[in-house]
Amino acid sequence: MNQPAQPTTVLYVDDEELARKYFARAVEGDFTVLTAPGVDEALEILARPDNEVDVLVTDYRMPGRVGGELLAQVERDYPHLVRILVTAYADKQVLLETINGGDIFRILEKPLDTNTVRHALRLASENARERAMRRQSLLAIEETVAFLAHELNTPLATIANFARNIQRRVNGQGADNGLPLKADIGNAAAHMNDNARYCLSVLSSFVESVKRASVVPAAARLGSGSAQQMVSALLGVYPLAVGQRQIVEVDVLNDFTVRASPNCVALVLSSLLSNALRALQQHPDPRIRITVGVDQRPFIIVEDNGPGIAPALLNRLLLDPVSMHGAEGGSGWGLIFCNRVMQSFGGHLRVQSEQGCSTTVTMNFPDLEKEPA
Repeated sequence: MNQPAQPTTVLYVDDEELARKYFARAVEGDFTVLTAPGVDEALEILARPDNEVDVLVTDYRMPGRVGGELLAQVERDYPHLVRILVTAYADKQVLLETINGGDIFRILEKPLDTNTVRHALRLASENARERAMRRQSLLAIEETVAFLAHELNTPLATIANFARNIQRRVNGQGADNGLPLKADIGNAAAHMNDNARYCLSVLSSFVESVKRASVVPAAARLGSGSAQQMVSALLGVYPLAVGQRQIVEVDVLNDFTVRASPNCVALVLSSLLSNALRALQQHPDPRIRITVGVDQRPFIIVEDNGPGIAPALLNRLLLDPVSMHGAEGGSGWGLIFCNRVMQSFGGHLRVQSEQGCSTTVTMNFPDLEKEPA
């Protein structure tokens, strides 16, 4: 189910029309080629919202602004692009100006040789993919850190507020609330302890989820925003044991675009898959179904035919830290953390279970996700 890799998009800049046509013909079939007759036109292409350029190839000598200026601006505004310089001038001054003005992956001399160009572009494509992976990893870190900062802000502020009040009471500056100092401090300490435990539990749950789902950034990157592609990519890179892939069935009723925090969504999906696999460890005929669809709102469902969840626990799973795997080190915060991730962008989890038969967890997305992929 893995999606075929998209061809690398190359932007070739040269003031000579024949040179642009020759370049496009020389690499057609292996690369998607855009062309521009000058620096300003190239920057207009790069400024487009749908710009997907991976590699920039530019001539040096052009009327008006030279290629060196373009490379310098691209390094500043689009540092992820792989940059190649084409020049018929091999003098040291030109090379020094260009290298000092922008990071150059390769320098090609005119007249261009087709084999040399293709080889350089293949290497540039590999470099572009590596850069894209690094960028995606940074985006994943940015998204998850932003969520953690938002989630931990309130309890940490509560702890700080209690600490200030205790200090004022000890110094005799606080208002008398009718409680003896000792009782007041004890009450504040209990609240501080509860909030601190929550912060530590959120961090611990996050770290454990990332350990179980170390493939999440890759999964989100390969998913390209589509829920179906995200599921496919996750199954393609998740560290499944021998035979586990065969027990997972994917059913796509309607696909949709995952717009909000795709890396966090992939983290939740990976955690739910991990929970389902753990629930089926001793099952003689394990089965997992992942369903992608759009009803009143978009959803992804992870369903297993495991032992199910006792009703007394089911109603508390998203509210209290209860765990069915305490003997294995489970803290019970996993589903709470996943639900908080979904709630952070307007969605939520729904857990249903029939004891001794199945467990179904639905990732409900906000209505604004309701767009064909």
